[in-house]
Amino acid sequence: MSILIGSHVSISKGLIGAAETAHSYNANTFMIYTGAPQNTRRKPLEDMKIEEGKEFMKEHDIRDIVVHAPYIINLASVKDDIYELAQSFLKEEIRRTEVIGSNYIVVHPGSYTVKDTDYGIDKIAEGLNNVLTNDTKPYICLETMAGKGSEVGKTFEELRRIIDKVELKDKIGICFDTCHTHDSGYDIINNFDGIMEEFDNVIGLDRLKVFHINGSLNIRGSRKDRHANIGADTTNKRGLDQIGFESLYNIVHSDICDNKPLILETPWIDKKTNLYKEEIAMLRGI
Repeated sequence: MSILIGSHVSISKGLIGAAETAHSYNANTFMIYTGAPQNTRRKPLEDMKIEEGKEFMKEHDIRDIVVHAPYIINLASVKDDIYELAQSFLKEEIRRTEVIGSNYIVVHPGSYTVKDTDYGIDKIAEGLNNVLTNDTKPYICLETMAGKGSEVGKTFEELRRIIDKVELKDKIGICFDTCHTHDSGYDIINNFDGIMEEFDNVIGLDRLKVFHINGSLNIRGSRKDRHANIGADTTNKRGLDQIGFESLYNIVHSDICDNKPLILETPWIDKKTNLYKEEIAMLRGI
């Protein structure tokens, strides 16, 4: 079995800086935002030391990196200006993802606010149909969501309904987030194999491209989306992990995760301290 595991890393020092940080964590993959996730300001690609980063990754066997689209992309928005921005900016993020050399861009489906789920699903699919072309290279990986507020994507069925309305279905993948699925009500602690069977029946395992491996501060079904450090106990400043190390370890070592990018988005303990290196080692079983 090949465990491909890493974390979110900063790209502030370019792709080479991101790759070097990932390597310092003993990671063999990683995830980046191509700029700040809260806004549209982006550094020109020619300033991001992409070729240096690719060469470093090749030398250190780092591969299948993941790009995360910014939070400001809301394909379910009821506001025309936000909806148009979501489409145009997603197009640009896809272009940047291709140049960086990633095959996966993770996208939060969107939130419909004052409308309903049917409206949200229709708008998301419409937006994807406007964005995707036959030349689109990376998979658009819709993320499983916790169900906070009016988020679309809290169930496999909602994600399936989006996919059914997308014309270029072969461009769509899924990013399975352990915190989100736990918080939305799926029992990944006691029945991960059963959940995967359900996923296969509803969506199809062939669409499962990326995992976000996160603990949760919440009990199952809380719909809150608050990440915890892997297996954290009550001494952890960020709080107790309600999923637990054993469950997350078993998920990482399951056949379904073989050779798929597994990305940690766990909390930093403070502004200068994160546990990524330790958590990666724990999950590898080192």
